[in-house]
Amino acid sequence: MSTLSLDEEVRLYTTNSERERYSLLATLFGIIVALDYLERAYVRDAISAAEYSPACTKLLSQYMTMLKLVKDSVPSVEQFMSRYRMDNPAALHRIKVGVPATVEHSSEAGPETGKWIAETTQNFITFMDALKLRLRAKDQLHPILQELVTGYARFKGSKDWEGRSRMVSWLITLNGMKASEEITEEQSRQLLFDVDHAYAEFFRSLSGGKG
Repeated sequence: MSTLSLDEEVRLYTTNSERERYSLLATLFGIIVALDYLERAYVRDAISAAEYSPACTKLLSQYMTMLKLVKDSVPSVEQFMSRYRMDNPAALHRIKVGVPATVEHSSEAGPETGKWIAETTQNFITFMDALKLRLRAKDQLHPILQELVTGYARFKGSKDWEGRSRMVSWLITLNGMKASEEITEEQSRQLLFDVDHAYAEFFRSLSGGKG
């Protein structure tokens, strides 16, 4: 009869695929914990709205990406948090809302404006995820970017935002391509950088009372 050594490391996996799965689950766990800390820091005024909004947006985007990668193991975030005994109610609320508190409680956001903010936020996340998932063809990217720019342009003051001119320039570039033609890796990186910049600018404008 073999004896169990208390000093022996317990392995959670026996194959590379299992190791990758646990690594992804650990990353998801970390994102939820980080989001909870961020929410609590914002409520306590430990960080400003200008610092909070892009950080929260980035974590929500990372959460959505990770959820797609572990969807077979994670039926819902509630089940995941229950399974690993996570007590992070602030993060769970933010995940369910899907946008930062600065957007959720925007003083300018009436019912219609609030809807526009939520839709534009989702369009940003969808487009950036598409680039991160290595979608490169015009017929894959142009419709998503067109919808993003259309929603983005509904906000007053957006014509003065630097991000709008950059995204319109990319629309023109994609328009000049054949449907099956693909952007290069370098173009993809620059496009992601420009859209991420526009995303941060969008939230700064909202939290600053502009737009």
